[in-house]
Amino acid sequence: MNCSREARPHYKRIPVSPWIIAMTVTLATFMEVLDTSIANVALPHIAGNLGATNDEGTWILTSYLVSSAIVLPMSGWLSGLIGRKRFYMTCVALFTLSSILCGLAPSLPLLVFFRILQGVGGGGLQPSEQAILADTFAPAQRGMAFAIYGMAVVVAPAIGPTLGGWITDNYSWHWIFFINVPIGLLSLFLTQRLIEDPPSAKEKKASARRINTDYAGISMIVIGVGFLQYALDKGQELDWLSSGYIRTALVVGVGTLALLIWRECTHDNPIIDLKLLKRRNFFTATLFNFTLGMVLNGSTILIPQFLQTQLGYTSERAGWALSPGGIALALLMPVAGILSQKIDARKLIAFGFLVTSLSLFNMTRIYNGIDFQSVVWLRVIQVVGLPFIFIPITTLAYVGVPKEKNDQVSGISNFSRNIGGAIGVSFLTTFIARHNQISRVDLSSHLNRGSIFFQSYFRSLLQHSGISGAAASSHAFAQLDQLISAQAGTIAFVNAFWVMGIAVCCLVPLPFLMKKPTAADIEAAGALH
Repeated sequence: MNCSREARPHYKRIPVSPWIIAMTVTLATFMEVLDTSIANVALPHIAGNLGATNDEGTWILTSYLVSSAIVLPMSGWLSGLIGRKRFYMTCVALFTLSSILCGLAPSLPLLVFFRILQGVGGGGLQPSEQAILADTFAPAQRGMAFAIYGMAVVVAPAIGPTLGGWITDNYSWHWIFFINVPIGLLSLFLTQRLIEDPPSAKEKKASARRINTDYAGISMIVIGVGFLQYALDKGQELDWLSSGYIRTALVVGVGTLALLIWRECTHDNPIIDLKLLKRRNFFTATLFNFTLGMVLNGSTILIPQFLQTQLGYTSERAGWALSPGGIALALLMPVAGILSQKIDARKLIAFGFLVTSLSLFNMTRIYNGIDFQSVVWLRVIQVVGLPFIFIPITTLAYVGVPKEKNDQVSGISNFSRNIGGAIGVSFLTTFIARHNQISRVDLSSHLNRGSIFFQSYFRSLLQHSGISGAAASSHAFAQLDQLISAQAGTIAFVNAFWVMGIAVCCLVPLPFLMKKPTAADIEAAGALH
């Protein structure tokens, strides 16, 4: 019998607890964020196995970052075009499939291509998940919802290096990609069964299909973000403006993004709704997201880099030093979520910035002989303030914004945090390299053969070398050079933590520039429920 679509029976979906939905979307978040850090420690193994140099191997990371950064600002528009649930499941499926292809890649060019596909899928996950949570939970509950989501965002990078090092050492680098497959399949199954688009998303999808697509805006996003990300990733390696490639990338990237801003502000149907930034709270929250990206990514890069370059830790051991910090974050996220429901969010953000600033100043206590336990505690203390920044700014970003703009809010917020992270890592990498050179020159200038202290120390090196004659002198000078290099490197890291601490300290009073949400704002934000 030929039944029409209208004649088919309709089965009402059983109501699902919003907390189950939160756990469902957190699965994909954890998978995607973990993958951005787990591959870092395996780069030498991958490059060697595929017959590539270490410099060529960095394209495995860069290709993913560029493609995901391009998709992030377009995620709100894409969700409206094809529907949020369909877009989200497409991203999960693409990420999972490309993970299989990455693990099977027989050459570096193919691996880089598959990582680009993986970045396209990964770039759309976080914005979609945040929008789903914002629509699923009432404003009073969003703090706890974003706490669950935030656990995945901040814990995954902490355990990524440890897990990546263990898998690479005990199995092979292929498995750092294959472990995504069961998580991705489970996420697809649960999403299909549990998650539905809200009425506002369905209306937005219908209207989006009736308007002309801004292809020029899409092209500007691809060109501008791609060239800027390339410049940030390769700047230090190619000595920044001394390289024609970097100069060209910066001019094209920044120029195209400036043109994009003008177009999106004047276009009737923009890909990125930058007019939302006219709202004081959202603009401030976006600025804080940018800063949070710099602090979170910067500190996550600095500590393992110090442990490996200065203390000689293996990648896996450096990961173990970060893992307790991840546990501390996991425990503090629910606390910050509960407090965000009871305390003025502006006060929580200011408190988070203050604690983070003090903890970064505390990190300046590092030295070449520091023990493992001290490093662990320094890291644990350093992450204490982050939940009190992440959750309130994520919650405040949606207050006062029309419910049909939730996808745009999450896309812009995540884009600002990712760009902040890229700029922060590039700045800190350059800062450490330059200050290493400055400190080395400064320390060397104090080595004077006429100094009694220098003569005494040099004689002690000669006596302990166990060698006689010219060979002993050469050996002593080599040890002295090694000592100067180690001290200069440590001073550079200490100075980097000072700079980060001062920068965050300057942000402490800024949350009070935000408008305290009124009852009308909260009621409007909860209208979708």
